[in-house]
Amino acid sequence: MPGLIRGVARTAVVAGTATAVSNRVSRRQAGRWAQQDQAAAYRDPPPAAAPGSTDDTIAQLQKLGALKEQGVLTEAEFATQKAKILGT
Repeated sequence: MPGLIRGVARTAVVAGTATAVSNRVSRRQAGRWAQQDQAAAYRDPPPAAAPGSTDDTIAQLQKLGALKEQGVLTEAEFATQKAKILGT
């Protein structure tokens, strides 16, 4: 009987360790995927408004100007985003 209990206890420890390691790996991988998604969203901004949509273009330029005035954007960032909005 003591051998049986020892075997069951060993199995429980191995199974518990395997579960803990598996959960940790899953959480770490999910975190990496989330970081990659955030990086991709930052690198690939949504496309600019379609030509002819002057109200949207004006609104985007006003928001961009406000960000520049607040010091959120540098002059170079402002110029880059402005060119994207205007499609030039």
